[in-house]
Amino acid sequence: MADAADIEDLRLLARRRAPHMVFDYVDGAAEGELSMARAVEAFRRVEFSPRILRDVSQAPTAVEILGRRIAMPVVLGPTGFTRMMHREGERAVARAAERAGVPYTLSTMGTTTAAGVAAAAPGGWNWFQLYVVRDRARNLDTLALAREAGMDVLVVTVDVPVAGARLRDVRHGLTVPPSLRWRSALQTLRHPAWWFDFLTSEPLRFATVDGAPDDLPGLTNLMFDPSVTMADLEWIRSAWQGRLLVKGVQRVDDAKDLAAVGVDGLVVSNHGGRQLDRAATPLELLPQVVAAVGDRTEVFLDGGVRNGADVAAAVALGARACFIGRAYLYGLMAGGEAGVRRALDLLRAELVRTLQLLGAGGIDGLTPDMVRLRAGTGI
Repeated sequence: MADAADIEDLRLLARRRAPHMVFDYVDGAAEGELSMARAVEAFRRVEFSPRILRDVSQAPTAVEILGRRIAMPVVLGPTGFTRMMHREGERAVARAAERAGVPYTLSTMGTTTAAGVAAAAPGGWNWFQLYVVRDRARNLDTLALAREAGMDVLVVTVDVPVAGARLRDVRHGLTVPPSLRWRSALQTLRHPAWWFDFLTSEPLRFATVDGAPDDLPGLTNLMFDPSVTMADLEWIRSAWQGRLLVKGVQRVDDAKDLAAVGVDGLVVSNHGGRQLDRAATPLELLPQVVAAVGDRTEVFLDGGVRNGADVAAAVALGARACFIGRAYLYGLMAGGEAGVRRALDLLRAELVRTLQLLGAGGIDGLTPDMVRLRAGTGI
């Protein structure tokens, strides 16, 4: 892990360690994967405008989000089936987030219970992500378990009325949510460390909805409700006692509607390109959303973040913090908790260096005039 110089190095290590079907579940996206590629490419088009002759001997990265101070403007976002990447799964990620002083978000499709995450990282700021399911009473039970585990921030994902077409998974014989089939299990023979973990760890299950992956039709119908509307969001707002974020905003008018109902924050996101291909590119949309609702609710960005400089650019353009997913999952696949720690250490070091070279003097010194998006290919 110590030899990894950036997130791409962790990605290459993950590719070596994990079977192709597992790596591609993380690395892939929907259909032609244009949304994912464009999100990453947008950050490549960032051009910084640094200030000179500023005292940058110190470059503090701590920020306040949702009324609480965190070590840097990074949130570890929700990911499904996390124990497929490494046997420790969500527990390892939560511990690494606790050490780094940043929040971790447990997914509805997680493979560890909320109580399990709380026990693994009792001093961490643990959040919970919700898909509104068809059985509304079950939503209440799920929220109660999250609250009992001390989770006080709820992230409602709203961009999954149905599952996206992730063609890498289809070609490997995986399903969405993923399951291992005999025709793809032969891949694991080339990856003995992962195979050993898989055989000796507890069976993969959706901990929150209490289901095994062989019950895919029932679980999919349970998780994804295509009839969810703004009225359901208002119902959740009344049922949840903590902070409420909405993840999956891809239009300015939707952002305005969410701000009007009083959400505490919204996440500009296209689900990492894993749902609707050719969706809006988060970094390009971010300034418009911030201009429209940034004075009424906190705005976060999700998608394409692979470097601490990406975090700096997003914050300069108005994001309170960035959600990351693939960046830490590459580390998890590469080396478990140590890999997630390495990913977070790299992001923080890159962020500090960028702040110093920008002449920002810390995260609070970032301003929109320090960043512009070049036209073209991002070179």
